[in-house]
Amino acid sequence: MFKRILVPLDGSGRAERALPIAARLARATGGSIFLVRVLSTEPARLPSAPGKPNLVQTIGQADRALAESYLAGVAESELLTGIPVQTYVPVGLISPSILTMAAEKHADIIAMCSHGYTGVKRFADIPVLVLREGGSVPEERHPGERPLRVLVPLDGSDYARAALVPAAYLAAALAAPGRGALHLTHIVQPTNEGKAARATQNTQALLNMAKEYLEATIHYLREGSLDPGIVNLNLEFTSSVIVDDEIAQGILRVAEDGGNGEGVGVFGGCDAIAMTTQGYSGLQRWVGSVTERVLDTSRLPLLIVRPRE
Repeated sequence: MFKRILVPLDGSGRAERALPIAARLARATGGSIFLVRVLSTEPARLPSAPGKPNLVQTIGQADRALAESYLAGVAESELLTGIPVQTYVPVGLISPSILTMAAEKHADIIAMCSHGYTGVKRFADIPVLVLREGGSVPEERHPGERPLRVLVPLDGSDYARAALVPAAYLAAALAAPGRGALHLTHIVQPTNEGKAARATQNTQALLNMAKEYLEATIHYLREGSLDPGIVNLNLEFTSSVIVDDEIAQGILRVAEDGGNGEGVGVFGGCDAIAMTTQGYSGLQRWVGSVTERVLDTSRLPLLIVRPRE
């Protein structure tokens, strides 16, 4: 699924943290990498004059030469040896230029550091894998080791389920040559309506509905109903239902230690999270508005998927 990987770079080591993950994806899928360094028309962004905003109204040949030289050096690095790499130096506003390049090159995924590129994370039509600055990077797995586990929070909506297939392929690719896994979770916010006994009963009803929903979703994944290719990925599937007043807090609890809810086993937490940018219906509506809070709080890589309308 992820054979054409776009990596935006700005010349910083921070942005280059996405390169090892991109290389692993490319090697696992037999894919290629597109390195993009945007020459921004915004002030104080040109390589030759970073501190002179009054001199950046036009793009000079020196700026382009520096950017092209930088990308050529990255493309020829040992990290990317054996991987087909193409480099591009577009001119314009940074986020729109990256999105345009992704569309023109038919990229399957964008891998990037969390700093900057807000428009890319919010408006990309393809999945965006965001690595947190200073956060963890999932290590590849070998046969017999603990699976590399991607957490997918679901709210019962078709929008939220859009993250499942990309998450499955991401888990398999990053885990190679070992095994990947998906852990599905639903966070139930306790109801406080009416008497305590009735509120408890309502909460339990939501727990039961959520558990049945997650079990059914795992069944669909295993039989290939959502995507036939998932059957061949040899993934492990687990699920849990968590009660928490704060949805983002509940997601982070599951991501870090597996949570402590119904249906959850002890598996030592997750290695990445996959969420959609919106979710509008279902058991309890929350996916989408929570994604930004998880991105701001978690140190784990986050795969952001924009559902198709």
